[in-house]
Amino acid sequence: MVNLGASLRVVDAGASPAPAAPADPASQLSPHRERVVDATLVCLARHGTLKTTVDDIARQAGLSRATVYRAFPGGRDEVLAAVVDTEMARLFSALGVCLGEARDLTEALVAGIVEASSRIRDHAALGFLVAHEPEMVLGHLAFDESDRLLATASRFTAPFLARWMSPAEAGRVAEWATRIVLSYAIAPSEHTDLTDPVQATRLVETFVMPGIRALNASGAHPPIDITPFGLRSDPSTGTPSPASSTRGLALADQDRLATAGPSTDHPEGDRS
Repeated sequence: MVNLGASLRVVDAGASPAPAAPADPASQLSPHRERVVDATLVCLARHGTLKTTVDDIARQAGLSRATVYRAFPGGRDEVLAAVVDTEMARLFSALGVCLGEARDLTEALVAGIVEASSRIRDHAALGFLVAHEPEMVLGHLAFDESDRLLATASRFTAPFLARWMSPAEAGRVAEWATRIVLSYAIAPSEHTDLTDPVQATRLVETFVMPGIRALNASGAHPPIDITPFGLRSDPSTGTPSPASSTRGLALADQDRLATAGPSTDHPEGDRS
């Protein structure tokens, strides 16, 4: 089984206050490789990783099996790793556009949360894996590769947020936002839909922004110490158990930020 998390490459976003959006990820693939990646996504949405073969991928792509192996000498595992790389690049490309267009910090956070949440919700292959192979997805996101994923997303997002805060603070806020998105994606709430801009704005304005302002005002920088997704393993199987906590991460974030309380000493944008 391919190590999905290991294929993620940490983006070195640098320290530019307004980084440019990444290039179209499809332009980085050869025509055959792009066809194989897109065909694999279709196969994964139908059969998952356990039942998808190189023959299935070749058939869906309209290519011979030999052509697939010429494009991906490592076979199925290399194809799956390329799918993860490509989909992450596509996500970051879309995030780069909406974050770069934001006019203030609240707008940037809302736009990023809505874009990421929408893409996760509407991703057919990921949806199939969560439903039928949860041990693969949750195992990597909540345990095996959570630090890598958080670092990847935070390092990409932070430079966009650094237009309104210090780089260190931007990194912390980017991690908060990433944890919130993934928490609600894995344990959805019937009360909060982060794909809805109105509801995402309410969450950001009610919990995230007051916490940021309070931390700025106090100068406090406590370490973030939240177990991703509030998940724990089933002791009998060792697999993640979403039912063991109802959105533990999101609620912990909200409680912590709400406890800090709002402050008007440092209004948004005062560090631009």
